[in-house]
Amino acid sequence: MEKWFIRNRKANYALIAQQFGISEVTARIAVNRGISSNEELKAYLHPSLNDLHEPRSMKHMEKAAHIIKKKIEEGKKIRIIGDYDVDGVMSTCILYTGLQKCGADVDYEIPDRIKDGYGINVMIVEAAAREQIDTIVTCDNGIAAYDQIARAKELGLTVVVTDHHDIPFQEENGEKVYRIPPADAIVNPKQHDCSYPMEGICGAVVAFKLIQVLYELFGIEKEAIENLLEFAAIATVCDVMDLTDENRTIVQYGLRKAELTKNIGLRALLRENNLEDQHLSAYHFGFVVGPCINASGRLESAKLALKLFLTKEKKIAEEYAKNLKHLNEERKELTNEGIEKACELVESKYMDDSVLVVYLEHCHESIAGIIAGRIRERYNKPAIVLTDGEEHAKGSGRSIDEYPMFDKLNECKELLLKFGGHPLAAGLSLKKENINLLREKLNEKAGLTEEDFIPKVSFDMVLPFEQVTYSLLQEFELLEPFGKSNEKPSFALKNVQLIHARVIGKNKNMARLTVKTQNSNRIFTAMLFQEFETFEELIRTKYGEDSLVRLYEGTAENVYLDMIFYPNVNEFNGNTTIQFVIQHFR
Repeated sequence: MEKWFIRNRKANYALIAQQFGISEVTARIAVNRGISSNEELKAYLHPSLNDLHEPRSMKHMEKAAHIIKKKIEEGKKIRIIGDYDVDGVMSTCILYTGLQKCGADVDYEIPDRIKDGYGINVMIVEAAAREQIDTIVTCDNGIAAYDQIARAKELGLTVVVTDHHDIPFQEENGEKVYRIPPADAIVNPKQHDCSYPMEGICGAVVAFKLIQVLYELFGIEKEAIENLLEFAAIATVCDVMDLTDENRTIVQYGLRKAELTKNIGLRALLRENNLEDQHLSAYHFGFVVGPCINASGRLESAKLALKLFLTKEKKIAEEYAKNLKHLNEERKELTNEGIEKACELVESKYMDDSVLVVYLEHCHESIAGIIAGRIRERYNKPAIVLTDGEEHAKGSGRSIDEYPMFDKLNECKELLLKFGGHPLAAGLSLKKENINLLREKLNEKAGLTEEDFIPKVSFDMVLPFEQVTYSLLQEFELLEPFGKSNEKPSFALKNVQLIHARVIGKNKNMARLTVKTQNSNRIFTAMLFQEFETFEELIRTKYGEDSLVRLYEGTAENVYLDMIFYPNVNEFNGNTTIQFVIQHFR
């Protein structure tokens, strides 16, 4: 059962609509997204790269840039240490491309997910020292690597950390004491004394900002930094950053850059997924391009994806792109098997738990986070999926808003060998004999109630179908790109009458509904792309099997649904119509 809420921020919608030449519907949606001033609304409706924040306001940004500039001028060897997810690959790509353009003697290392685990480790540090690397620059990792960076300093290396993850801390006398690694410079907007105005940027944007400053120091043309926007945008979407403020601007411009990309590798990957010459959206980054990049780090090496974006050879790019797509198909199969096994365990053993800790002994550890996310979605509970690593159990967690996972794992740190992450996601490793203890302790300290497990669904406003026009839908394009914290507009309508249903889709698990509302005799089309079995069961339960049969025959009477939906334009055989896509129903 879901709880539905209307977003109900107060404002003079008529005045806003008049001032900005938009409809009151669009004005309401903008206000619901937290826009509270004319300046913010202007930036929201018409984002500009000139509105991006000054990178030098980030703590140690100037220091880091000057350290690297000096090393480049001295001809010192620089090594980038990235990470194996999309943000890590894109961060590495941005830094490597940018440093090369500045004339650096630079190479890169991305840890192997299975062999090395997350982030910089002592083996990587010692290998750099042996290979006479002078300077290490981390990206999308490093803030939690105190001991590893201390070892690098012992060996005489210069270390610059660029990261965006939460700062590790210990509780002492009820206060947080932060443990900052002894690097020469640390660029991370989450440092408590950092004045950068936006904390929630991904690792690739931190890297992008550093290269922006370096380009300015080296007198490199502005167009060069804009060519890196597409990589920062892909990472922003795939690392599920809030699409607000400069993140939204970066993604909007990055999408347009990607449509016309000069990068041979990205072009090949878009072509392989039938996206070349298409109008790209954040969905394409998050659910098509991103998973292909991630698949390389999960099943082979993230260096494969990185090489795709760095190659200058069209044929090599095409081979890499085909390989990435193939790996992603393989990853999907493994994921589906893992989800099935995980759900069997949850429903047979752990349904009463507040925090779901599932041990899948033979699961490929690289997909543990995806499976945890699916379990979280299905049961609306925090979920951690663990599997066998080379020596110990390793895994990933995904959380709900009411449960700050990183902080909760910190309360159990004596049971863990290593952990890190965010309030909504975390990675961890521990001895196998501690798995049951971790489950017990997390549930003992969960602090969650049954109310927290009820999915909460919000919508923008009640909107009759007949008020939706082509011009309104065109206006909604001003609100894109949609994503976290800038969700696609959603509307609700009660007592929509169902007249006819037709089963569609390759797997016969979708429906095209003919509907009408109480206030109009017009007929509309509503599309149901998900929860098809739930839909049929609801009709049976509420109206009887005969009503479901008559609905498919087109002779149904007095069958009604409340629905949350979004409208879009459907183009088919040269005809254009407005349809309503059902997101939730009851």
